[in-house]
Amino acid sequence: MVSTFPNSSSVDLSRIRLSIRSLQPQLVEWRRQLHQKPELGFQEKLTAQFVSQKLQEWGIEHQTGIAQTGIVATIRGNNLSPQKVLAIRADMDALPIQELNEVPYRSQHDGVMHACGHDGHTAIALGTAYYLHQNRETFAGTIKIIFQPAEEGPGGAKPMIEAGVLKNPDVDAIIGLHLWNNLPLGTLGVRAGALMAAVETFKCTIMGKGGHGAMPHQTVDSVVVAAQIVNALQTIVARNVNPIDSAVVTVGELHAGTRNNVIADTARMSGTVRYFNPAYEGFFKQRIEQIIAGICQSHGASYDFNCWSLYPPVINDATIADLVRSVAEEVVETPLGVVPECQTMGGEDMSYFLQQVPGCYFFLGSANPDKGLAYPHHHPRFDFDETILAMGVEMFIRCVEKFCN
Repeated sequence: MVSTFPNSSSVDLSRIRLSIRSLQPQLVEWRRQLHQKPELGFQEKLTAQFVSQKLQEWGIEHQTGIAQTGIVATIRGNNLSPQKVLAIRADMDALPIQELNEVPYRSQHDGVMHACGHDGHTAIALGTAYYLHQNRETFAGTIKIIFQPAEEGPGGAKPMIEAGVLKNPDVDAIIGLHLWNNLPLGTLGVRAGALMAAVETFKCTIMGKGGHGAMPHQTVDSVVVAAQIVNALQTIVARNVNPIDSAVVTVGELHAGTRNNVIADTARMSGTVRYFNPAYEGFFKQRIEQIIAGICQSHGASYDFNCWSLYPPVINDATIADLVRSVAEEVVETPLGVVPECQTMGGEDMSYFLQQVPGCYFFLGSANPDKGLAYPHHHPRFDFDETILAMGVEMFIRCVEKFCN
C-alpha cells in the first residue's frame, strides 16, 4: 500500500512512564489472545470470561452479566476530597468478517474477526484497570471501567445504561478511545462537539406490475421507479440540508428482477443516513418517504417503507474534551500531534453515554504503513500497530489523575 502519512515506523514512548511501558508485553499478549477468539455482539462469553478472570486475579471489584455479557470494574482511589467518579468505556465485540491476515494470532473463529480494534480497546482498558488498582494512592475518587458488548450492533451501550452502570456511585464524566487507522501511529484526534455521526437505516420495497420486457406499456416497472428514487434521494442533502451542516444519504442495496426480458414487479432497496446536527433527528425519515411516495404515485406503484434510528451523534463535552486535549499535548510525540478536525460519518453507541453525562470520545492513531498496518476498519486484513497500546493506557491514566485530582 502507498502511504499518505508522515513516516510512522515508530512512536516515541519515552514520555510514557516506565511502569506503563513495562506493561506493553502483557498488553500485546492480552490483545492477541482476544483477537484469536472474537465474538459477535451479546455473544462475548469467552471475552467476558477472560476480562473477569484478569480482574479477579488482581483483586479488582467487578460485576459481570450486565446487559448479558457486559462487565463493570470499580476502582476506588484514596480518601481525599472531593470524591469524583470517572467512567472509562471499552467495547468488546467483533464483526462477521472472515480474517485474511496470515499472522500467528489470527482469528480461530470462522467468519468472525476483530476488524475494528475492539480487542485493543479491551486490552487497554485491562491495562488501565491493573495500573489504577496498583496505584490507588495516586488519585482521589472512583473509576468505573465499563467493558461493553455489542457496539457493532445491535448496540450494548443503551442496555448497560438502563442496567444502571452510570449509577451507584453516580458517574460525573466518561471518556473512551477508538484506535484509528485513519490517523498515523500515535496521533490523537480530539474535538469538542460532534465527533461521529448519527446513524439511521431505511428499507423500502417498491410494488409495481410485472410483465414482458417487450411490452412495458402493460406494466409498472419497479426498476424504473427505484432508479428515480435513488437519484431523487440525493437531492435531500443537496437541496434540503443547510450547506453548513454535513449529511449523507446512501442507498447501499438495490435488488430487482430475475431475467433480462422480464420487467420486475418488485424492487427492494436499503440504505443509511448520517448527520452530525441532532436537529435533523426525524427529518430524513419524513423527507425520504415523501420522495418515495411522490415518485411511486406518479408511476402508479405502491411501496412499503421503514426507517429507524440506530445511534445518535457522538457529541463531546467541551470541558472534558479540553482535558483530554491537554493530556494529549503532554503525551503525543508524532509528526501530526493532536488533530482537532477529525470528524467521521461513522457511528458509535458511545453517543448514548455522552447523552447521560459529560464526556469525551477520542481517536488514537494506530496506522503504520511501513509495517503494512494501514488497512481500513472493517477490512478483512485490518490490523494495527500494537506499540500504541501503552500510549492508550497512559492517556487514560493521565486523564484519571487530572480529572480526579
